[in-house]
Amino acid sequence: MNEKAIAAVAKSIRSLSIDAIQKANSGHPGLPLGCAELAATLYGEILKHNPANSKWADRDRFVLSAGHGSMLLYSILHLAGYKVSLEDIKNFRQVGSKCPGHPEYGWTDGVENTSGPLGQGIALAVGMALAESHLAAKYNTPAHKIVDHYTYALVGEGCLEEGVSSEASSLAGHLQLGKLIVFYDQNKISIDGSTDITFTEDIGKRYEAYGWQVLKGDMYDVQNLVKLVEEAKKEENKPTLIMLKSTIGKFAPAQGTAKVHGEPLGEADVAQTKKNLGLDPEKFFQVDEEAYKFFEGKKADFAKREADWNSEFEAWAKENPELAKQWKASYELTSDGSSDDPVYEVGKSVATRTASGDMISAMGLRYSYLVGGSADLKGSNKSGMKCDGGTYTPENRKGRSIEFGIREFGMASVAAGMSLHGGIRPYVATYLVFSDYMRPSIRLAAIMGAPVIYDLTHDSIFVGEDGPTHQPIEHLAALRAIPNLQVLRPGDAEETVEAWHMAMAAKDHPVLFALTRQNVPVYAKDDKNWRENIKKGAYIVKNEANPDVTVVATGSEVAMALDAAKVSGKKVRVVSMMDKNLFENQADSFKSEILGGAKRVIVAEAGVRQGWEEIATSRADCFTIDRFGESGPAKKVAESLGFTAEKLAALIDEK
Repeated sequence: MNEKAIAAVAKSIRSLSIDAIQKANSGHPGLPLGCAELAATLYGEILKHNPANSKWADRDRFVLSAGHGSMLLYSILHLAGYKVSLEDIKNFRQVGSKCPGHPEYGWTDGVENTSGPLGQGIALAVGMALAESHLAAKYNTPAHKIVDHYTYALVGEGCLEEGVSSEASSLAGHLQLGKLIVFYDQNKISIDGSTDITFTEDIGKRYEAYGWQVLKGDMYDVQNLVKLVEEAKKEENKPTLIMLKSTIGKFAPAQGTAKVHGEPLGEADVAQTKKNLGLDPEKFFQVDEEAYKFFEGKKADFAKREADWNSEFEAWAKENPELAKQWKASYELTSDGSSDDPVYEVGKSVATRTASGDMISAMGLRYSYLVGGSADLKGSNKSGMKCDGGTYTPENRKGRSIEFGIREFGMASVAAGMSLHGGIRPYVATYLVFSDYMRPSIRLAAIMGAPVIYDLTHDSIFVGEDGPTHQPIEHLAALRAIPNLQVLRPGDAEETVEAWHMAMAAKDHPVLFALTRQNVPVYAKDDKNWRENIKKGAYIVKNEANPDVTVVATGSEVAMALDAAKVSGKKVRVVSMMDKNLFENQADSFKSEILGGAKRVIVAEAGVRQGWEEIATSRADCFTIDRFGESGPAKKVAESLGFTAEKLAALIDEK
């Protein structure tokens, strides 16, 4: 190891970080100053990577879970040769900069994930490590090992205080993800002061209880950092937590205090910090030439490692054409198999959760890289994959069904990490009401454009006896409010089939299904082109050329609307709007064609009115539920709330 060069890189990281933060008058200097040696050693001596190609499939992954310390990452990416320029760094936290306030996936070369909310980064890393282990089992052969890399993460106290890190870490230990290595920046400082005011548990014992290997060291002993990683790699059946004692804001006058955590140092302290580092206090954005030379000298080695892998991959692909076909499809998100869609007879009653389960098995045959599972609700969600090759376990890494346990937030975040890794299309399942637990991860997946599929069942008051805690009311509106999240609420089994096709075609956004627990009838569809129109969000189920009233319904309420139309004295058109947001973004001509020019448009949905005001003629024409439900048999609950076909018919005939 060239310790002199590592020291030069660490000094340059600190220099770039404090000047960028001071220039922006915004940012967190504590972590970049405190962890510079780790970043320098990781990118210079430990990681398998090639800065010339940040998307090399077999690269090691690095997740900065403590994303507020983003200047640490931008600085080392710049120095290592990724597409992060000095000008980008000078524009830190400015609109359009490649160096935003927190790392953003798809925005900055070399950034593996968006990491803003604390705790989710380590959960994403668990997903990446899980993906690596599954793909290694699927693709590696005795002659060729084409999947063989590690996932690293850097976490702080804040990450480990957030509950999602506990969920994900517990799962990682249970699954024995030995190629996951997490560095813990143990500086004992948070925004409000010493972590002793809130965080005094024994982290080492906690992680040992999860089933992790725990190692300890000093952040600034670079030789030992390499040895600790080597020791971590020897333990193949446990993830490793490397606890590194550090000094937040190292070299700053206020080092070791909360003052250096989350605000610029100030001009005077920047100057003093530069003096402490042996830098010219009058110069800005100084980089030690030794740092550039060090990574320049690494270029050929970085490139050779990828080139060697490419040769290995070509030989593997030639010898294993079927596996190569699956590999290509998995990274392009295209089909690599075949299956028939399930067929449902009109008049048959099928819960949309059941139809979704049928499609999971069909899609599993059509897409060999579809992998997923449920939060301990596989039987209830109907989310098991019949062609899965078994459950994913330490003994069966090829398994495509994952038992996530009762860890909804962790499950969703792990799935996002699997998606970011590549080579896998993940789906996860639970009850719709528990999207409350998952929402922060769903939102993060939407920001990153990670095409995770959320298979959420038990979507309304028709859950029945479990009562208001389990009956979603406000959830559809809340989920539709998340930009770049596609929310699909199919009305019958046939629509559920199309919902799955739409989800598998989505490559740049997550998709969420809201599915019924109860059976709903498969209904006849007057629109002969409905399979195409539903891809625009809505289609006409029951047509009237010049309707008095158009009823727009979603999910189980489509059948309710059809029943109401039968007893109404008016000419009623019924529209199924599986994707409200998608429909609203269509051309006005299409929207007019679907709604039919009726003087009244009534919306029927078993949830809150919020969001439907622009489609319904008036608030009074929103046949919705704006209160919590109650416990009892589903039909009795609906009657108690006045949410029946008879009541809807009365509203239709009101004017």
